[in-house]
Amino acid sequence: MEQEAAREDADSQPTYRIERPVYSEALIRSKLLSRKENSITLRERLANHFRCSSARARAAVLSFLPILTWLPSYPVRRFLFSDVVSGLSTGVVQLPQGLAYAMLAAVPPVYGLYSSFYPVLLYTFFGTSRHISVGTFAVMSLMIGGVAVREAPDDMFNVLPANASNMSATVDTEARDARRVQVAVMLTTLVGIIQILFGVLRFGFVTIYLTEPLVRGFTTAASLHVFVSQLKYLLGVKTQRFCGVLSIVYSLKAVLWNITSTNVATLILGLVGIVFLYLVKYVNERFKKKLPVPIPGEIIVVMVSTGVSYGLSLSDDYMVDVVGKIPTGLLPPAAPDFSLFPRLITDSFTVAIVGFSMDISLAKTFALKHGYSVDGNQELIALGLCNFISSFFQTFAISCSMSRTLVQESTGGKTQIAGLMASLVVLLVVVAIGFVFQPLPQTALAAIIMVNLLGMFKQFRDIPNLWRTSKIELAIWLVACAASVLLGLDYGLLVAVLFAMLTVIYRTQSPKSSVLGHVPGTGLYYDVDEYEEAAEYEGIKIFHSNSSIYFANSDLYVTSLKEKVILILFLRLQYGKQEVTREVSSDNHVAVQHINGPVGDSCPDVDSEVVHLKTPNAVHSIVLDWTPVTFIDSVGAKAIKQVSKEYAAVGVRVVIAACSSKSSHDFSPTVIIISELCSTRA
Repeated sequence: MEQEAAREDADSQPTYRIERPVYSEALIRSKLLSRKENSITLRERLANHFRCSSARARAAVLSFLPILTWLPSYPVRRFLFSDVVSGLSTGVVQLPQGLAYAMLAAVPPVYGLYSSFYPVLLYTFFGTSRHISVGTFAVMSLMIGGVAVREAPDDMFNVLPANASNMSATVDTEARDARRVQVAVMLTTLVGIIQILFGVLRFGFVTIYLTEPLVRGFTTAASLHVFVSQLKYLLGVKTQRFCGVLSIVYSLKAVLWNITSTNVATLILGLVGIVFLYLVKYVNERFKKKLPVPIPGEIIVVMVSTGVSYGLSLSDDYMVDVVGKIPTGLLPPAAPDFSLFPRLITDSFTVAIVGFSMDISLAKTFALKHGYSVDGNQELIALGLCNFISSFFQTFAISCSMSRTLVQESTGGKTQIAGLMASLVVLLVVVAIGFVFQPLPQTALAAIIMVNLLGMFKQFRDIPNLWRTSKIELAIWLVACAASVLLGLDYGLLVAVLFAMLTVIYRTQSPKSSVLGHVPGTGLYYDVDEYEEAAEYEGIKIFHSNSSIYFANSDLYVTSLKEKVILILFLRLQYGKQEVTREVSSDNHVAVQHINGPVGDSCPDVDSEVVHLKTPNAVHSIVLDWTPVTFIDSVGAKAIKQVSKEYAAVGVRVVIAACSSKSSHDFSPTVIIISELCSTRA
């Protein structure tokens, strides 16, 4: 009954039958196909490439200024109200984050406001994403802060009191902060130049080397750095800021060493802010479908803590650190200090690539969700212009933020008009009411930063998922995280990229190989060791390896072939008159027998391997399944030719199936089908 049911199911399945001649590669090349002749010369190609026309000029302008593609047809009635509400909501979040992330960048808080205005305004014109919110970002700010502290440490600005030689030196914070601003601005200028050059040269593909596990492991490590860096502000203790290898260990040690000097008022205010922000985020997430706009927890914390600090004189009476002076208005443009160029060029490459990878990953995510496309190269140019132009107005490097992007998208943002409105909110504060936030406690900003790290800490959940799906990707995640935590973000990223590349080499050097068998009644071929239904053809071995063949793995490919397809592999015969015999048995062992005359005679010079096969008859053909093989180099081709000669010496034919024409320029295989081999030997 079961067989009849299976037969009925098979009969009900759609089937197809194709009859055609058996083609070989030589026949295809000589009679069936001929390459097109390319009559266009190099000079004509260059002329066509640089020829200018009105259509090409218009396309270039629209590509450079994507706002022109959607602004003329902007549906005011449908989109304007949503964009305005979204922009106001995002601006309210961007304001406290700008102040907070400036502390990570080791510059005065007002420069975070500048970095939340100019780049956001510029991205409206040059960006291709409709939903991401660019501006200050925790990881980027921390990387910039590390460079600023390295180039302008506190030790450089120690000042001894004029009339007190026995007193300890104090730090000239004004001069120190001014120097750190110069470092951050110059670094931003270089980041912008690199991103623009990469975009013009169409180097948007560089992010493919930053795989998702690598980026998530790296950002998780960065979140740990950020969290530890904010502990001193939460506790109100005075410690040195560290950078470089093991900086997170030194920072944590310094905080614990000075924990007895914790400012109780600072700690209480910070903990209240953390609890409140966490509850607000929980409510926003739990009731996001019912709330018209998310509750702006960050701005509430900023306003309340500022009011409490001003009303209770926390700075004077309780020694609570506050933001301090916030100048009103915008600074005039100024040129960066180009004398810092040699010391910052290496760091600028790292910051530029990390910033773009964050931007393009979020941009592609929301573009896929809302059904449009983004141009990676134009995103590079847009980010580069945002950083380069804004750096002349004293900003530090920016990228996009996941938390603000979620706010902008969830509150109904349709286009970058929302980003424009968010920048105007920041501009209003900078120009008119910036002085209001001078009593803002730094512990409140630390609370904002710490709570915003919750999303990154959730990436630890990747570990069990990757353990179940891919051990290699789990290794990339762990190496990226561990290296970035211990070595710092710059060296950690380099180690992670190198390790990810090594995993690619490892995968090609350790491919999975198998012998395939035919599933009766189908055109399917599967591993005979894994599936009971797969059966080998009599006298034919089909060898499959899921990797290309090149110098690094050609020997492994041949070794695996000889292990999987067990038969007489190689005979070292010194005399052509000697005969070679093959024995076949039901077991799977290799035996060595001297063959030179009658059985039993010994000959120390000549021997051969007599291999016992599983099949009842001798193997006469080996099929190499090259379906996964995308390329083969000259070393791989020589290895295949050599093993073919070795098998031919014992009467075994080696043929290749599914060979790509691109992978056979150095090796001309015969493309065959299994039925030909069966009919030929029959």
